[in-house]
Amino acid sequence: MNRTEFIIVTAIILFVAFCLGWFANWLVHRFVRVPGADVEEVERMAQELHEAEETRDQAITYLQQREADLTNQLSQTEAELAATMDGLRDARREAEELRNALSGAS
Repeated sequence: MNRTEFIIVTAIILFVAFCLGWFANWLVHRFVRVPGADVEEVERMAQELHEAEETRDQAITYLQQREADLTNQLSQTEAELAATMDGLRDARREAEELRNALSGAS
């Protein structure tokens, strides 16, 4: 077998292999074809998933805002409590001073 015959035989073998591969690919796609109803169902599910993700994001945003509001309200309430306790402490000290002044004057 000379060089020219070898090249021709190799070319024929490669062409046959290409044809077999193409035919196998065609068969696979022929039998595995996705029906249109399945594609529509997948698109519907993708749309529902997108809507669910948007709803989740809105809920997360609302909860973060609500948490910030409640944290702010708690801080204000704690500040008011501290101010009230200081006022009560001062009032008790003043009442005790007045008692001592009244008992000393008697």
